[in-house]
Amino acid sequence: MKIFITGSAGFIGFHLANNLLKAGMIVHGYDAMNNYYDISLKQNRHSILLKNSNFTTTKATLEDNESLSKTVDQFRPDVIVHLAAQAGVLYSLENPRAYIDSNIIGTFNVMEAAKRYNVKHLLMASTSSVYGANNSMPFSEKDKADTQLTIYAATKKANESMAHSYAYLWKLPITMFRFFTVYGPYGRPDMALFKFVDAILKDKPIDIYNQGEMYRDFTYVDDLVYAISLLIDKAPNISLVDKDNSSNIAPYRVINIGNSNKVKLLDFIDEIEKILNKKAIRNYMPMQKGDVPATWADCSLLQRLTGYAPNTSINHGVKKFIDWYKSYYNVQTK
Repeated sequence: MKIFITGSAGFIGFHLANNLLKAGMIVHGYDAMNNYYDISLKQNRHSILLKNSNFTTTKATLEDNESLSKTVDQFRPDVIVHLAAQAGVLYSLENPRAYIDSNIIGTFNVMEAAKRYNVKHLLMASTSSVYGANNSMPFSEKDKADTQLTIYAATKKANESMAHSYAYLWKLPITMFRFFTVYGPYGRPDMALFKFVDAILKDKPIDIYNQGEMYRDFTYVDDLVYAISLLIDKAPNISLVDKDNSSNIAPYRVINIGNSNKVKLLDFIDEIEKILNKKAIRNYMPMQKGDVPATWADCSLLQRLTGYAPNTSINHGVKKFIDWYKSYYNVQTK
């Protein structure tokens, strides 16, 4: 099978491409390689993938519709997995236009390419942030999600609406993933685990928002990409007997991918300290603008569709990240 992945130099895109290549798939990666964070990390991810002869890549933005269309036409994919996006909650407060350009215009271009080439399945990343101010947990795909708190979350909810319209108009099977706090080796430097480990090892304080009264459904990256790989062959359809569809008029599905286990932020930090054998310098802060106190996924639909439920423990996942961090940055500890 030939699979086109946008954001292949990104954290999740890299791990998914690696997983699919090991399974014998032919993968083409498409990535802007922008400097939102350390570009050398992205380059190193791609260098690993390029060791496999079944991986090829294009460097260009999603907004460059001519380049995107040409690349899709030349590769002739069976499936498109669209993971590229301008990520980050805080950055969306500083530079909201970047989210409109990448997440709205870029996603529109991807959907147009998928429609024109009539792929078997278009799978696209959304986020648990679309649940916004919802406080009924665990979050279910059937819950209303109309109270987004950041422009990042709003662009992702817009992607879901755009996708439903394309699924309906063009009978294009589309699955939207709502990811829950993904972490693991080769993670993004702007994510909590990376920032905490980096700061603790450098004897710098860590910022703990809402005085630590935060809960997250931490999802280990290997669990996440394995779930995505299982869903590639599970394209939604408009059959009335398909009770796992999110629409009764379009081949469209929204699906949570999380660990189905909310963990208190302070317990997460305790685990990091335990594995590092070093205490953090804790700087307790008020809630940051646009953030939410808790996330927690109901993943029963994922399990019903695939028979799989992410289950990596925090202890195992955090240790895997720390081992990678020390090796990658050549950190020597006692």
